Amino acid sequence: MTTGESVLGEADLSLIHALQMAPRASWTQLSAVLGASPDTLARRWEHLTAGGYAWSSLLAARHGADEMLYSWVELECAAGTSEAIATEVAGDRQTLGVHQVTGDADLVLLVISPDLYALDGYLAGRVRRLPGVLRCRTQVVTRMHNRPYRSRIEQLTPGQVQLLTELTGGDRRTRARAFPNLSALDLRLIAELSGDARRSAAELARQCATSESTVRRRLDVLAAGGALHHHCLPAPRFSGRPMWAMVTTDVPPLEVPATVAALARLPQTRLVTSVTGPHNLAVAMWLRTVDELHEVTSAFVRAAPALRIAGTSLALRTHKIGAQVLGPDGRRTHHIRPDAR
Repeated sequence: MTTGESVLGEADLSLIHALQMAPRASWTQLSAVLGASPDTLARRWEHLTAGGYAWSSLLAARHGADEMLYSWVELECAAGTSEAIATEVAGDRQTLGVHQVTGDADLVLLVISPDLYALDGYLAGRVRRLPGVLRCRTQVVTRMHNRPYRSRIEQLTPGQVQLLTELTGGDRRTRARAFPNLSALDLRLIAELSGDARRSAAELARQCATSESTVRRRLDVLAAGGALHHHCLPAPRFSGRPMWAMVTTDVPPLEVPATVAALARLPQTRLVTSVTGPHNLAVAMWLRTVDELHEVTSAFVRAAPALRIAGTSLALRTHKIGAQVLGPDGRRTHHIRPDAR
């Protein structure tokens, strides 16, 4: 049973893959890799983003020197209220995922916060008070085992990947061991780039009342220090993988590293997280069909024999991915600046 198919051409997917690797590469650099003129690439990207078929954004990965705290939040809702609640929380800065799902819960949220106190404030002061919310269950992510929002498009050839890496210097960047507190300018830059990671340094300098050289320097520092997550994706309904799913599992603690490595290699897997609660791993993925969920859970067990499937859920509708809000037709409608404080 299929729920959709890709309406994006190979050229579109190649462009998206290239921007996943090098979000701020110039159109000239991308032209050398993709074999199309800079103007053609710029027009193609404008068509994709204006139509809501794809996006590129930068999100904060750190709060000061610390990693941001992620949590999976399951909501049970009164009959007939789940869609309205999903629309409401999709507009919150703290949500980076809102999925209307099958199973015991009605909604699954991915929530980001600076710390546990801020998480409690959001859940107690906002989510639990929404009309129609009957129950709220939270699993704090204790470890993010792979990069959030990393895609598996893999459209470019190995030669194109190597050329793009050489042109942009991607393989020469090193990650800083320690990262200083984010400045007010850093927070402003992240907020400005949450909707469009390709905004020019000149535009950002005007918006933030600083110089282009300062903007470039701060973005280099933020990227090298691991302060940013790049989020570049096609809208799932048009990508060939329209179906979001979550699988919760039980794995013996000593088997977690090997299990995580095995799960991360599967092409459907997007996010592998260790979590608090009755089950210790939660895995989010994008599937081609509903039937593929059975294939994937079978692959999980084959890849990691110590793993036990504890639960599965499928999204009936995805309302938000990262900072991007999706409409009923699956296309991006607008973005919400996330909470980077």
